[in-house]
Amino acid sequence: MRVTLAQTSPKLNRSNIFDIISIIRDNMDSSDLIVFPELSLNGYILQDKLYEDAWNTNELEEISMLSQNVDIALGGALIDGDSFRNSAIYFTNGKILSIHNKVHLPNYGMFEEARYFESGNVFESFTCKFGKVSMLVCEDLWHESVHADLIKENPDLILALVASPARGFSDNGLDIEDQWKDIIKTVAKECTAKLIFVNRVGFEDGLGFWGGSCIVNENAEIVESLPNYETVIKTFDI
Repeated sequence: MRVTLAQTSPKLNRSNIFDIISIIRDNMDSSDLIVFPELSLNGYILQDKLYEDAWNTNELEEISMLSQNVDIALGGALIDGDSFRNSAIYFTNGKILSIHNKVHLPNYGMFEEARYFESGNVFESFTCKFGKVSMLVCEDLWHESVHADLIKENPDLILALVASPARGFSDNGLDIEDQWKDIIKTVAKECTAKLIFVNRVGFEDGLGFWGGSCIVNENAEIVESLPNYETVIKTFDI
């Protein structure tokens, strides 16, 4: 299985879709699955721009068509009736196979997602050509109740779409990176599953995102990784 980690730096506008389509076209012949970060269609600090920039799923038809050649997982702000969702979307065989709406919306410190998004309420898996897959969005993975749900689901592959700002600088490095690695290693081992972690990079309104996307195996070992702070698109065999 060839997996492309798309560690991108989304802008705060809808033009991200053109970058995403370009990345898919450039990599679809050499990859089986391309994974983008949380809110890769929109940028992170959307606030009231949601009313202009959120997507209806029928606007993502070109990405759906490209999934006839390669499976795609990406994050975006979706319109859901009168609400907005922070969603992970999985495309395959020319259609959307699954959507996970972020359940745990951070609303503390620098975060105010719960002010703008409606939370999801379920964790479920889906089956594709790679086996049983679970998708989560960022903060979801920080909750032990979610770990219990994942263990029950017993997936073969876990996709973690993330937009984690850099914080907690110390002489030993980046505290948030260490915390994230502890979490994803624990989840991979608990579920005996491969875990693909894709975090964004770039800056928005004073927030810097650190990247460090990686692949963790069933033994809680990071087997492939991307550098911090750099936009990188790279394909790995797992």
